[in-house]
Amino acid sequence: MHFREQNLTGEATSLKARSILYHDVTEPGDYDSSGFSGPAAGHYKLAWPDFERHLEAIRGILKSAPATILDLLAETSPRAGFLLTFDDGGISTLRIAERLQEYGWRAHFFISTDYVGKAGFLKSQHIVELRRNGHVIGSHSCSHPRRMSSCSWDQLLIEWKQSADILAQIVGEPISVASVPGGNYSRKVAQAAAEAGMKVLFTSEPTVRPQIVDGCQVLGRYGIVRGMSAASAANLAAGRWAPCVQQLVAWKMKMALKSIGGNYYERFRDLCFGESGSA
Repeated sequence: MHFREQNLTGEATSLKARSILYHDVTEPGDYDSSGFSGPAAGHYKLAWPDFERHLEAIRGILKSAPATILDLLAETSPRAGFLLTFDDGGISTLRIAERLQEYGWRAHFFISTDYVGKAGFLKSQHIVELRRNGHVIGSHSCSHPRRMSSCSWDQLLIEWKQSADILAQIVGEPISVASVPGGNYSRKVAQAAAEAGMKVLFTSEPTVRPQIVDGCQVLGRYGIVRGMSAASAANLAAGRWAPCVQQLVAWKMKMALKSIGGNYYERFRDLCFGESGSA
């Protein structure tokens, strides 16, 4: 698997990595112990028994280890089926990484730097340990804005540049990979990421079709939520047609509602979960 030059429409045509998006993993019912708190954030967190079943199911279908985006950029990896990504930088990341390493797997961990060292989140030394063990460290913005696509250009540059600089100081190498917090993507978000030096930007759009925005590869991801079965997660990782299309249709409907409703959508979401939250 490798990157080819963009075509005349600005879209890449060769990268077909299926990227899977997880967040935190906690003990059953203890979802506020890692990462962002509240019911909205908890919707994206798994209990450990469920996560273990996910890993076994994925390994059972795919047989091979996930790739990392840095290997693909350097063209040192053979064609691979999927990438594992984890957003937010909650403290459960440490245990997640240890479990993946037992399989010989490596993943991508995207950190919101304003929360480094705070209760429920990774400390700087943890991030160093993750990178030392071969995992990819990337930016998840500084403050994790609820609607990143609504930020001004200057705000976007601050979110990407400052977070990348902080993480670079921690791990001792440039940061060139990022993910969009909250799934609120726009072309301007990608342009700012490219301006900040990002080579790859992960979104929450469930697709394997990449785009190139100002030289930055924009890649979609299939999201995992609490209650999703191990079989469903494995089928997404394997690229099975039906669950992938089903998630894409649901995502497009959600984006349409967000576009129409704006802030009212966010308020309605808060009411549904009982309070505001981040994901």
